[in-house]
Amino acid sequence: MPPSWDVLTIFEDVFWQQGLLVAGTDEVGRGPLAGPVVAAAVVLDPARPIEGLDDSKKLSVSRRLELFELIEADAWAIGVGAAGPRTIERINIFQAARLAMRRAIHRLPGQPDVVLSDAMPLPGSRHHTVALIRGDQRSASIAAASIVAKVVRDRYMEALAEQYPGYGFEEHRGYPTPRHRQAILALGASRAHRTTFLNKVTPTTR
Repeated sequence: MPPSWDVLTIFEDVFWQQGLLVAGTDEVGRGPLAGPVVAAAVVLDPARPIEGLDDSKKLSVSRRLELFELIEADAWAIGVGAAGPRTIERINIFQAARLAMRRAIHRLPGQPDVVLSDAMPLPGSRHHTVALIRGDQRSASIAAASIVAKVVRDRYMEALAEQYPGYGFEEHRGYPTPRHRQAILALGASRAHRTTFLNKVTPTTR
């Protein structure tokens, strides 16, 4: 059972009591062989609690979508950023994830005073940043960001499946499942693939 709103907003409440605007940020898509890494930044409204927030990986698809709609309706602000396969290849996946987070924060309609991130330091940020280990399980703002990022990326991969049929992006979202690996061996890599990741695909996966 997910932690209650009161438990999940312990970190936020320290700053809310000072009248500060708090954003949570998280990313999804570090492990896939294809598609972008996507980050979200969410500024929750302390006066509009959203119960049931949790690490997006712990939620069913239906529950994730329900919470996504609640976040869209009740959050003060949402920003989304991404870094695509060519950027990932150029600067590496860790730096691309950090870039996606920075873009998500920048796209918020109002800039926060404080950023809570899921274990990702953001050096040079003009915001006061707190990197929380397992933040998506400890902070409502980060959990909300993880849900938004996951839903946005999944929808993008479903659209990408229509552009690049045969890979099954609509099912595995680009992760290295046996079906995906077999499709790469049969069809070759598409422009959506991260070619530097394809050493994970070997003939033994046939």
